Amino acid sequence: MTWLARLDLDYTLEAQRSVARYLHSGPLRILQSLYPEGDAVCHNVLVHPPSGLVGGDMLDMRVTVGSGAHGLVTTPGATRFYRSEAGLATQQVHARVESGARLEWLPLEAIAYNQCDALNRAVFELAPGAEMMAWDITAFGLPAADLPYLQGTFRQHLEIPGVWLERGNIDATDSRLMNSPLGLAGQRCMATLVLASGSAMADERIERALACARELLEASELRLSAGATSPHKQVIVLRALAPVTEPAMQLLRQVWAAWRREMWALTGTYPRLWHV
Repeated sequence: MTWLARLDLDYTLEAQRSVARYLHSGPLRILQSLYPEGDAVCHNVLVHPPSGLVGGDMLDMRVTVGSGAHGLVTTPGATRFYRSEAGLATQQVHARVESGARLEWLPLEAIAYNQCDALNRAVFELAPGAEMMAWDITAFGLPAADLPYLQGTFRQHLEIPGVWLERGNIDATDSRLMNSPLGLAGQRCMATLVLASGSAMADERIERALACARELLEASELRLSAGATSPHKQVIVLRALAPVTEPAMQLLRQVWAAWRREMWALTGTYPRLWHV
């Protein structure tokens, strides 16, 4: 038996309030909209009750953010890609952010269990004048539970069409990739935070964002395995490797909050769920 689940999530601006509406099929849905920052920003929690995927399972999410709206999406727990007997387990999101809109896509980590066969795909289309922040955090195995990632394949696809594309194929048996200094260097968590715009950002704005990130990197325990750069005028990227999830998550949250303040003049208001 396989899980096939789809969610269509739409944000619109109505009377200066960002409003979320959704349709779903299968075990994937959105909880009540929350407004800890006022009406302008709508916070939502994306819930997948089974919490894990095996071969043949698919989570398919489509998100649109209408002009002027601002949506923030997180999850209550990790997405778990379990051992697959046969077939690919897929989680994919395709988001479209319209002019003057903002999206924050901030799920908790994905965990690649031993012998998984997984695809994690995220595509973000940004209209001119749109902006977003999104992160992706992947943990390989559960080192603290003595459940290492020794076999399996994890495919990663992160894309802003025409602007930025990152694809990876993490084969657990590829010892040079998993352990070489030119690969994951023995670390078992990789994390990416992206700030992107549908239009070219001014050089001064890019430099301010990089300065914020690098100041926090210098103070982080991950300073030797993390970095921030701007590979394109529309994209700023922070990358980090860590032995486990927690220090990577802490660093990404700090930089996300700093970018919010510096780039959007918003406080780094954590979603309520992160305090639980």
